[in-house]
Amino acid sequence: MIPRIAVPLPDSGVLIASPRRQVRDKLIHRLWPGCERVREVGSGAAALARLEGEEWSWLVLDRRLPDLDAEELVRTIERRFPRVRVVLLDSSAGTRAALREGERREATGWRAEEPTPAGLSRLLKDSSLSDPLPGMIGHSPAMAEVYRLARRVAGRTTTVLLTGASGTGKELVARGIHRIGPRAAKPLVVINCAALPEALLESELFGHARGAFTGAVEAQAGRIQAAEGGTLFLDEVGELPLGMQAKLLRFLESKEVQRLGCPTVRQVDVRVVAATNADLGERVGARDFRADLYFRLCAYPIALPLLRERGPDILPLAQYFLEQEAVRSGVPVPELSAEAELLLECHPWEGNVRELEHVLERASILAEGEPWIRPEHLQFLPRQWAGIAGKNTPSGVNGLEIS
Repeated sequence: MIPRIAVPLPDSGVLIASPRRQVRDKLIHRLWPGCERVREVGSGAAALARLEGEEWSWLVLDRRLPDLDAEELVRTIERRFPRVRVVLLDSSAGTRAALREGERREATGWRAEEPTPAGLSRLLKDSSLSDPLPGMIGHSPAMAEVYRLARRVAGRTTTVLLTGASGTGKELVARGIHRIGPRAAKPLVVINCAALPEALLESELFGHARGAFTGAVEAQAGRIQAAEGGTLFLDEVGELPLGMQAKLLRFLESKEVQRLGCPTVRQVDVRVVAATNADLGERVGARDFRADLYFRLCAYPIALPLLRERGPDILPLAQYFLEQEAVRSGVPVPELSAEAELLLECHPWEGNVRELEHVLERASILAEGEPWIRPEHLQFLPRQWAGIAGKNTPSGVNGLEIS
């Protein structure tokens, strides 16, 4: 909760109540830059306290309050502070801002040239695009750009190519795109292209008929068909052998699959998201990757930043991993000492988020029974090994996963 300011503001003051600093900052710096009559709080109780002790004309209230029900708070404000005009914003739903006026009187002192709720709505729409995807943590500028790109494409069928070093969260972004899109109720099928032997890839992707090869005792649908109506996530697509690249290209262009040993061609409705930690352009130059497939996959590229480029996200991620480990182990969550925080922020993180997770898991074990994570609990891998530790591991059993 932000402490109250003793000096009352003028009647035309604006109070912003949102637990999301990113929203508060954008409202203040883009709509009211340098305005002394704008104040911010992080909770509903703090907003109510400010309304009781000071005069305000406008309250910008986030539905996603950490303590009070926003709708109930609006009714309380309407009853007790009828002169206050409330902009109730929903940063997670379709309507980003709605002016709730009811029977309230017009507020006095609001200058015509000052921002209107319409301008606020446009800003909040832009701000909501940079909200973290489901299951992701971090508000750094580098990740905000990833969220914006992902949210803009989530509702389409465009093929997405996620690029970035191992451990940067490519699969989480793919899952987030699936979950916020119209295909969320359908399957998300994950295939790790590097985890399957070449001899099995075609059968797993496209399926096979009975007797198509030795051991094919019954017909089997492929992973592509299993993703019908949903999303197919091809992890480490840069590891596909050249022969499979041609077949994948044909599928991407025609959205048709043909099982091994079967003459029937089936049309499928599948959205494809691919990911790679390789430089596909370089591989195209080395003739290890087909140029036509590269251009087809690269219809909408999203590049994920390294963890060291996400400075503001390091400590929130560290806290999350400590909490997760505490839940798994049934122990209290330890706090990070100031010295430990400094070490985490200064470490180069060659293995990215995955390395951070492993470092915090070890630290929580070494500090078990102690209330603090201290520098001696943080054991970093030698830098030449950190990148290897960040290599992707197979998703699910034999590199396959359906959710």
